[in-house]
Amino acid sequence: MAARILLVRHGQTEWSMTGQHTGRTDMPLLDEGRRMAKLLGERLHRAPWNGLPGVEVRTSPLSRAAETCALAGFDGARGWDALMEWDYGDYEGLTPEQIRERAGEDWFIWRDGVTGGETLAEVGERADEVVDWARSADRDVLVFAHGHILRVLGARWLGYDPSFAARLKLDPASLSILGWAYGAPAVERWNDTGHLD
Repeated sequence: MAARILLVRHGQTEWSMTGQHTGRTDMPLLDEGRRMAKLLGERLHRAPWNGLPGVEVRTSPLSRAAETCALAGFDGARGWDALMEWDYGDYEGLTPEQIRERAGEDWFIWRDGVTGGETLAEVGERADEVVDWARSADRDVLVFAHGHILRVLGARWLGYDPSFAARLKLDPASLSILGWAYGAPAVERWNDTGHLD
């Protein structure tokens, strides 16, 4: 059983700044996103993490996550499709306001999902694959990925339905840690951006 799984959301991109749904579009990091990734890396290479010796690292193959990983000082991470962001289908590149113009004013992604892309249940299945992998490891694991898949991963780690992810806010370049308390899955740290202050 893994001692813990550390989650990093990629740094800032143009679409994360504007609130556009960025699923499979391979948006690059902005200069600010690169700065954020480096600050995160500096933090993870100081005490108490000390570079996380022996950690197994995986990243979404999309460049915004893979570059965040490399800039944070974790070269050689394996790309893994299970860590790709939610496939938003017809809603790719749209803001929530633009989607509500199409889908109705009460549209809520965690309840209503998307058209032409993945269902929330399918995103949950990918998150379960990551949780199963993390729990089978005998050391810490570190993943670099995207806001919605990481939120679903957090929900599934805790044993909740993927829709619980609606209650788990996650900012760019944030650090979250999932572990154990009294033998049960627990949140040790969530949406920590102290390295950016």
